[in-house]
Amino acid sequence: MTIQSDAPTHAASDITSAGLDSPEAPQPDAQGEDWGPYGRPLFDDPDARALKRVGVVDVGSNSVRLVVFDGAARSPAYFYNEKIMCGLGAGLSETGKLNPKGRARALAALQRFQMLADGLLPYPLTVVATAAVRDASDGPEFCAEVEAATGLRIRVITGAEEARLSAQGVLLGWPGAYGLICDIGGSSMELAEIHDGEVGKCVTSNLGPLKLKDITGGRRGRKKHIDEVMTGLRDQMGDQRDRLFLVGGSWRAIARVDMLRRNYPLTVQHEYRMTAKDVRETAKFIEKNDLDKIRSDCGISSARMALVPYAVDVLARLVKTFRPKDIAISSYGIREGLLYEQMPERLRQRDPLIEAARFAEAKDARVPGFGKTLYTFVKPLFSGAPYAKLRLVKAACVLHDVSWRAHPDYRAEVCFDNATRANLGGLKHSERIFLGMALLHRYRNKRQGTHFEHLYDLLAPEKQKEAEILGKAMRFGAMLMVGEDQDIGSLRWQPRKRILHVELPAASAPLFGEVAQSRLMSLVNALEAEVRVTVEGKRGALLQKDSRE
Repeated sequence: MTIQSDAPTHAASDITSAGLDSPEAPQPDAQGEDWGPYGRPLFDDPDARALKRVGVVDVGSNSVRLVVFDGAARSPAYFYNEKIMCGLGAGLSETGKLNPKGRARALAALQRFQMLADGLLPYPLTVVATAAVRDASDGPEFCAEVEAATGLRIRVITGAEEARLSAQGVLLGWPGAYGLICDIGGSSMELAEIHDGEVGKCVTSNLGPLKLKDITGGRRGRKKHIDEVMTGLRDQMGDQRDRLFLVGGSWRAIARVDMLRRNYPLTVQHEYRMTAKDVRETAKFIEKNDLDKIRSDCGISSARMALVPYAVDVLARLVKTFRPKDIAISSYGIREGLLYEQMPERLRQRDPLIEAARFAEAKDARVPGFGKTLYTFVKPLFSGAPYAKLRLVKAACVLHDVSWRAHPDYRAEVCFDNATRANLGGLKHSERIFLGMALLHRYRNKRQGTHFEHLYDLLAPEKQKEAEILGKAMRFGAMLMVGEDQDIGSLRWQPRKRILHVELPAASAPLFGEVAQSRLMSLVNALEAEVRVTVEGKRGALLQKDSRE
């Protein structure tokens, strides 16, 4: 390590003046401050604060669910989430009416949810009902009964509305996503296309598992019916060869079975990916194995597992018909779509990962706002990286200090666990591992010896190295943390010469003590480089050491 004096210094803002790889150069906000393409945080904006805690109830054909959203409106946490498997649509094809037992259970569930909402929410619940209540002859009677007993007014939505709301739910997690949304409920299945962050054509069908159970002719008759309906859907929707987003409990159950079959190590379902071959193999796996054992191994409820054989026949035909390039599971659907519908456009355009990270920083970090400074500091190590990588770097920097309350012996693992399993939108599984590994190295030099080593292989070795470098850069930068918007110096990286330049302001010199130097050397070793440190205004070398020794 060589520390020099009186060398030219570069302000941190000079290094990042180009911003991220975005379509437009970042513009300063009304206060003249450049926040880059992410914009100034909006969770304290009046429109966002109005969405701080929102309660939504989805009265479906198979289940009735209450979700209370809280936190950053653009990427909300699930403050409360409860589901009752009521089976309102069971037998609907034969009787034309709601299932009597299911109706009684749904009413009891709604009475409970309303009482919970009185204590949890500042605003009334939003309640929507889908295919079963929409199609049943006694649907209006049920809605009137619910209103009389609870005061809740149920909005019965059309199939097209259901498709649109599900698509909007997907957009909550994937801004600017494109592809085909398929939402399967108990009594219906909806399709919607999305492109450039907008919802296009929407169609509905009767391919819900509860209705398929009533098709005559056994499995052969059922598959013939599925083929006929799917052909009609293909005629209406046209070519849909991009990504297929699967929304709904039956799809998530199939994804769990696919994870079991593949021995997949990360059980987070949101953004879990499958291929057409995976669907075929999992359909065979379900057909050849005992359903009760699968249910037990996967932790799927009996009521849900009973629908899986019907749903997997639909999925197999759906994939064969539309031939998507890949398949992604979405945990976001109608309920999230209802929240998205209430967002102002400028909030919809925000990155859900960054907004969630900022909210966590504002709530839990010791020095809220330092993440922005830290990002400016470490970004030169990733010069030329695409936007997809830089947003992960940004998120890691903003989240670098939110787990400080954890016991020091477990802090690194807590960081990894939070990043890989938290409710965060817009993250592929490999990106979750990258983020978790970077935060792990924020508190720990080595990643070996944790409980999570079985997950590391979801990230390519070269990406693991990048995550380690990011984590160790944050670990060093955090040693200079004295307050928000303080000048902590800058890094300049010469990758071809393998030289890291560290330039520190004179005011930060006392912070560059033994521990800070040790953490810098850990970063330098990870880079396989040598380092030159300059302290502004200091004459003579404070420390000289060959960093490659």
